[in-house]
Amino acid sequence: MTIDRKTFISNIALGGAGVLMGQSDGDTQNQPAFAIPDNFSITYLATRWGYPGTLDEFCAASREAGYDGIEVWLPNNQGGQEELFDVTGQYDLKVGLLVGSGSSTFDEHFADFKKDLDRAVQLDPLFINCHSGRDFFPFEQNSQIIDYTIQVSDSAGIEVYHETHRSRILFAAHIAKQFMEDIPGLRLTLDISHWCNVHESLLDNQPEAVQLALQRTDHIHSRIGHPEGPQVTDPRAPEWKQTVEAHFAWWDRVVKQKIDEGKSLTMTPEFGPPTYMPSVPYTGQPLGNQWEINKHMMDLWKQRYS
Repeated sequence: MTIDRKTFISNIALGGAGVLMGQSDGDTQNQPAFAIPDNFSITYLATRWGYPGTLDEFCAASREAGYDGIEVWLPNNQGGQEELFDVTGQYDLKVGLLVGSGSSTFDEHFADFKKDLDRAVQLDPLFINCHSGRDFFPFEQNSQIIDYTIQVSDSAGIEVYHETHRSRILFAAHIAKQFMEDIPGLRLTLDISHWCNVHESLLDNQPEAVQLALQRTDHIHSRIGHPEGPQVTDPRAPEWKQTVEAHFAWWDRVVKQKIDEGKSLTMTPEFGPPTYMPSVPYTGQPLGNQWEINKHMMDLWKQRYS
């Protein structure tokens, strides 16, 4: 039997809707095995990645959805920076900034990175999340980048984190472990979905590296990865239940540590748009609604950790 493209797309949409209608947020996760004290807080930030509207529209939607702030790339000019803080001020939203460099030569990369980091510090954001270094730079060169961020963070009094991200310094668990052991001041944005993809596993064979990363984590990107990719089709779908539970087991350990230390935590749900999100062949139609999925992840966190 053959099926035309329009019918195929319709079947995909209807099938996904049926799954989602049959599963509530409360069914997806139980409560953690520890108590959440009243004074523990998590700041929830929306990602602008994939949002089609203006900054004002994005901030209005983020506030309405229940986010406390936004996480965005550092605007590349003063006008954009002023607009960012004017608009977020109007909506009473906190700002986490992303900085990085795309250069493939170390000297250019480090120069561009330092320039962006220094500019970001002047804006006094909630934190700075670094897409730092390259996976092919030597250990000594990538270490220079981390050392510089620690100096800047200590001097400015602003938290600076390095993201566990493919193609960057901390692209793999075993590599990140070497940097964490060598540089005690290294702090992380944990996006462990990348490591699931890189190592083609749920990391059960690297417990020491994972545990060390959890201990160094101050900010989390709560995307669900799997052994064959950095983003499941939809975390609400029952076929991903075990994978979702594995991620929440990691996040539970971070939350428990923050509670024990009397500290807070920040989190950005960061499911991405196509082509990060799987899409229908030929049309590019996404298999899920990015905004709704990210809000679902935030709501799950609020239910679990409130």
